[in-house]
Amino acid sequence: MWEVILPRLGFKKKAKHNRDRRLKKAAVQFHHLAVDMGGVLIKVGQWLSARLDVMPPAITEELAGLQDEVLPEKFEDVRLVLETEFGASLEEYFSGFSPEPIASASIGQVHTALLKKQGSNGESLEPHQVVVKVQRPAIELLVATDLAALRVVGRWLEWYKPIKRRVDIQQLIKEFSNTLYEEIDYLHEGKNAQTFKENFASIPDIIVPEVHWSHTTRRVLTLDDVRAIKITDYESIEAAGVDRKQVANRLFDIYLQQVFEHRFFHADPHPGNLFVAPGEVNEDGTTSFSLVFVDFGMAGYVKPNVVNGLRELILAVVARDADRVIKAYQLLNVLIPGADLDRVRAVNERGFERFWGLTTPELLELGQAEALAFLDEFRDLIYNNPFQLPENLILLGRAFSILNGICTGLDENFNVWHSVVPWAEKLMKAEGSGSWKLWAGEAVDLARTLVSLPRRTESILTRLEQGRLEVRNTDLSRQVQRVSHSMRSLAFGVFFAAFLFGGIQLYLAGHLTIAIVLGAGAAITLLAAVISTTRA
Repeated sequence: MWEVILPRLGFKKKAKHNRDRRLKKAAVQFHHLAVDMGGVLIKVGQWLSARLDVMPPAITEELAGLQDEVLPEKFEDVRLVLETEFGASLEEYFSGFSPEPIASASIGQVHTALLKKQGSNGESLEPHQVVVKVQRPAIELLVATDLAALRVVGRWLEWYKPIKRRVDIQQLIKEFSNTLYEEIDYLHEGKNAQTFKENFASIPDIIVPEVHWSHTTRRVLTLDDVRAIKITDYESIEAAGVDRKQVANRLFDIYLQQVFEHRFFHADPHPGNLFVAPGEVNEDGTTSFSLVFVDFGMAGYVKPNVVNGLRELILAVVARDADRVIKAYQLLNVLIPGADLDRVRAVNERGFERFWGLTTPELLELGQAEALAFLDEFRDLIYNNPFQLPENLILLGRAFSILNGICTGLDENFNVWHSVVPWAEKLMKAEGSGSWKLWAGEAVDLARTLVSLPRRTESILTRLEQGRLEVRNTDLSRQVQRVSHSMRSLAFGVFFAAFLFGGIQLYLAGHLTIAIVLGAGAAITLLAAVISTTRA
């Protein structure tokens, strides 16, 4: 009613005035509903919290706190899933299995276990500590049912033109469905973990669990237990002698490496999936450490155009080049045709001018009015253009958003700008050595400009000599037009008054013929003034 009926009745301002409060209330209600029902609704809420391109801040901010933690299933039901998948009793596969889960989420839950190991001669070896991820019973049926309901709601939403004009509802649901079905396929997750492990095989301070394929199916995933200090357990990290600032910088650097070198990234870096494993004590008294990654249900591949766009974006940000930011957006294919590039450029320039180089605490200390004004302008730009981001870019944005929060928690003065600069230098070196095509493209553009420069210069000089040179400035032209209109109105007013009063005086003096002529002149002047005002 507020968004559809009231604006049509002339209460648009009233509907807009309390919109944020109403949206936040709806988001809170959805939050509680998702927690109560679990399953797909939690995933929908988490996914929507990352869709800053289509959802208003009042909703995304509330849903950002939606945790994927629900009550665990009964162990009898978990055992049934395991034995159905393995086709044998639990004891044949494990020498020990904890009935209490260490984590419980909407899709599945995780248990610790001891894996039976045999030597090459068939002899029994020391049991191996593992974690076993087991899907909830009938989760596939629940997912299919919830997605079917979501599609129905999506068709309803398409009847509302403001939403249909801004968002491709069916495409969004398709993207979400694909992501969710990948997440409930543990074979897919196992392959993600293996790919990630292979990518970092030569880097000793990155630990990724080994997948035990003999104990893995589509609904069961068994991996090495590599848990260490939770990355948000700051007291334990400090007690181990590990420098939290180094952890933050290393973590951010590893994510940039995933994007620009491997083009494959861990897309769910929340605190439960990241650990710090202390190592040996260094000469300076600090303790070396390794970063531990677990849970690869959400992972993303970075397409070549995204890599190129992000590279451009990093170089543009470091150079504070608003035009290069526009080029980055175009490479990323996030701007729709006809987007207001001048306004996008202006927002980027103001952002560089006011926020570039500030740490997160410094950003938080900014005056609320200033920060909100800037955010409002940027959000308004997003919603009015509009543009819709591809799924993998959403995953990447969500990952780095969570990552920034983790790094700031580890180091309150964490400065993302300082972390990006070394990568910008590396990318520029790569441009200089290997990316000759990029330089060739730049050279061609420059050559075209230089070739056309003499001709354009001659044209400008010719028009200047002939007095035909025009300076186009929208605001200036508008001001000139207003002044010109005012001058015409003043001239018409003077002539109208002169003709009218002159005619009255002559009429009173008895000069009827001349009085009629002046009266006609006054009428003609008045008519011309009306026509001029109408055309202005």
